[in-house]
Amino acid sequence: MYRVILVDDERLIIRGLSSVVPWAELGCEVAGVAYDGKSGLEQIRSLKPDIVLTDIRMPNMDGLTMLAAIRSEHPEIQTAVLTAYRDFDYARQALTLGVCRYLLKPSNLEELKEAVRMMVSRLDAMPARKEEQEEETLQAAGNHLVRAALAFMKEHCSEQHLSLGEVADHVYVSQWHLSKLLNRETGQSFFDLLGSLRIGRAKELLADPSMRIQDVAEATGFSDVAHFSRSFKRIAGCTPGEYRNQRE
Repeated sequence: MYRVILVDDERLIIRGLSSVVPWAELGCEVAGVAYDGKSGLEQIRSLKPDIVLTDIRMPNMDGLTMLAAIRSEHPEIQTAVLTAYRDFDYARQALTLGVCRYLLKPSNLEELKEAVRMMVSRLDAMPARKEEQEEETLQAAGNHLVRAALAFMKEHCSEQHLSLGEVADHVYVSQWHLSKLLNRETGQSFFDLLGSLRIGRAKELLADPSMRIQDVAEATGFSDVAHFSRSFKRIAGCTPGEYRNQRE
């Protein structure tokens, strides 16, 4: 029996899916349910299901990034989306990330059964699946996660205590997995990327002659001016003062 996790913030939907779909007849069993994306991912990591049927328009969650996280960190899991969100581009991106079916609410029983049968057939044929197609969706998922991580890092790089764990939580993967993806996609570590983003922001601020170098250091997440100056010279090839003078 293949293990299924249901994720939806509407409890009525969860109850309906649990009771109406003939899971045993389809070779499946509901191993767990969750009512938001965060607890859904926690259950996925804990229960290691074969199939996830999920909504992607839930509070405090980036649905596409969650799907990318599942695909990238757990490529063997089959996913289907059940949502009221009728956007073609969103659906296309979800399918690019390896989603088996994108179903619109309200979905009838036959559509649900067909989606489950498709996921079961993929699981049955897992050893014989095309490696190239699998690699393409894994690459797409990794690219999506790295873009989301870099966007979050750019937005929050001025925060002194921004950590790999905080960024990993934002994109729904483990610290180890995000570190691996960042290295693979950019050739740089998390700390190198964060340093580059901070120095990039510092260069913008140094263009303002009214800002002291100490103020720029504080505004870009550095604990002290000495650390800021060392990092700036290592990345930019000159000190903050020299950089400012070159621009005048």
